[in-house]
Amino acid sequence: MKVNITETVLRDAQQSLIATRMPFSDFEGILETLDNAGYYSLECWGGATFDSCLRYLDEDPWERLRKIKAVCKKTPLQMLIRGQNILGYKHYPDDVVRLFCRKAAENGMDIFRIFDALNDFRNIEVCIDEVKKCGKHAQGCICYTTSPVHTIAKYIEMGKELEKMGVDSIAIKDMAGICGPQEAYDLVKALKSEVKVPIFFHTHHTTGLGPITYTKAVEAGVDGIDCAISTMAGGTSQPATETMKYALEQLGYETSLDMDKLKQIADFFAPVRKKFLDSGRLNPTVMGIKADILKYQVPGGMLSNMIANLTDMHAMDRFDEALAEIPNVRKDMGYPPLVTPMSQMVGNQAVTNVLVGERYKNISKEIKAYLRGEYGRAPGEINQELVAKCWKPEELVTGRYADSLEPLFEKTKKELGSKARSDEDVLSYIAFPQVAEKFFEAREEKESNTVTYTIEKKED
Repeated sequence: MKVNITETVLRDAQQSLIATRMPFSDFEGILETLDNAGYYSLECWGGATFDSCLRYLDEDPWERLRKIKAVCKKTPLQMLIRGQNILGYKHYPDDVVRLFCRKAAENGMDIFRIFDALNDFRNIEVCIDEVKKCGKHAQGCICYTTSPVHTIAKYIEMGKELEKMGVDSIAIKDMAGICGPQEAYDLVKALKSEVKVPIFFHTHHTTGLGPITYTKAVEAGVDGIDCAISTMAGGTSQPATETMKYALEQLGYETSLDMDKLKQIADFFAPVRKKFLDSGRLNPTVMGIKADILKYQVPGGMLSNMIANLTDMHAMDRFDEALAEIPNVRKDMGYPPLVTPMSQMVGNQAVTNVLVGERYKNISKEIKAYLRGEYGRAPGEINQELVAKCWKPEELVTGRYADSLEPLFEKTKKELGSKARSDEDVLSYIAFPQVAEKFFEAREEKESNTVTYTIEKKED
């Protein structure tokens, strides 16, 4: 049996370890080797890469995608997209979602891993439909978590629903690294018996379970797993590519990976890793094992965010209280999976509840929107007292929230005028208005300076 391996070093690995601060120049020289190493796909876009390119790296994310595609012609490129949220924290109208998928496909994207933070598949149906219309691979996600309402039977129901929606494959997305080996085996085995499309598994090494969980998922018949090259693996990143290749092949599975090429890739990223360690951007603490997460079910990124918030407020002495409050808030919210944006929302509310000294005295606007139904259908029963505290019954959203949103693309394109040079620019602006505007201004200034310098040089 063959196990397909997706390499995450260009997206999730560096997002989990160094907050997506790796510029294109840091990996340009290894793209050809990555393309020839035998990977199933290269995850290189989506998630926070888009925001980081514009905000911190002075790069056009669309141009980055085109540059990667220009070199990687053999191996499919893969992205993570948040369904109706696309790359952000709010729902966008259908015209924007459809055009974003179309432009991503035109610029070189092949596999779209599509998820909704609540597993409310009404929020990914438009995305799936457009990706299929573009002739690309639509991979539907089941966000994995544990709670009284998240059962094997429920996950099978989700798998069947995704298959009916026409997905080409299904990914089990274990964002916190909390899925144990037996749970992975049982879940994959159950899904494989009920759906015909390929099943992929994604986890993180945060709790130390990753490699064991992957091995049991493979035993149960999983078709593919996500790994990171060893020099950018472990901790909050994924299990190491070379380790999983070695272990799986020893167990009699095929991977198609070339170990010599993997050695070249690992060696290439060693100085990149050192650079980020030396600068402090790669904090050694994220490389360790955090077994506490098994108790609190908190993803590494959410934990880092909480620590940063409490440090800023000089309240790290309340950390244990805030951590203990997370399960309570999550229960009040109907047990949402702790994945972006729900992880940040629940974490921030837990911190607020503890620091204010009265639970829900202050409720964030995001939590209010969630209680109204703007994010979709909660997996379990929401605390109705909280809902009543924020909304009247007639104000609640019962259908698909995106149905209430007016088309936005053409209106924004007209408003931007010459600031946007392409439809891609308009989409960047819709996703991150202030950040994109600053990027456009800096681009103009840079090009203006280049022209001035060229003219002066000619005159000299």
